[in-house]
Amino acid sequence: MKKKIISLLIFSALGLIMLQIPFTDIIGSNQKYSFFDFMAPTIGAFLTSIWGAVSVILIKIINALATGQSFDTTTIIRLFPLALAALYFGVKKYKLLVAALPLVCLVLFVIHPSGRQAWYFSLFWLIPLVAAFARRSLVLNSLGATFTAHALGSVAFLYAFNLPAEVWIGLIPIVFLERVMFAGGAALSYVLLNNLISWAAKVPGLSFLERFVSTDHVLSKRLLVRL
Repeated sequence: MKKKIISLLIFSALGLIMLQIPFTDIIGSNQKYSFFDFMAPTIGAFLTSIWGAVSVILIKIINALATGQSFDTTTIIRLFPLALAALYFGVKKYKLLVAALPLVCLVLFVIHPSGRQAWYFSLFWLIPLVAAFARRSLVLNSLGATFTAHALGSVAFLYAFNLPAEVWIGLIPIVFLERVMFAGGAALSYVLLNNLISWAAKVPGLSFLERFVSTDHVLSKRLLVRL
């Protein structure tokens, strides 16, 4: 249990640091994406999917309290998409079950009056289901995770703010570029963290970190093949 707590504290500290580094604005709100949006899905692989999802929510809550953020609608909505991404990224046995959650979001989007007029926007959320069949691809797993987060966040924003169809249609090219960047960032974050943990595990007293290391993604000549 002591080792589990230490591991949770390490990832929480890294997450809180990443949350302080802004990346880009969130369209339709006064909040920003941060570099934590790259790292968060990968926590599901390191701490297991359930604990990864829980830790992402806790990190977001602790950061909101520490920085004096008001728990408005946008802040509350943003607690959960990255947790779902961590669940998707880390889960193995029930991958297809988790991948079905974006399909639920697709249905909820299409039955909304505004969403119905921009129904093709929700086709992005078929990507997690397709990616779920490529279990050993880090890049596809990252794409599936980021579009899983996008599905939940988009539907929550749709129902909370009733954004018109024109907004969703206009977002299509932006979402494509944005999510490709987030997927690339998640894949890169996973490789970097995996190797940092691999090196840290060699330090006396930290050998228990070895259990988090994926040997498939340690720096080597064959790493690119495994992406």
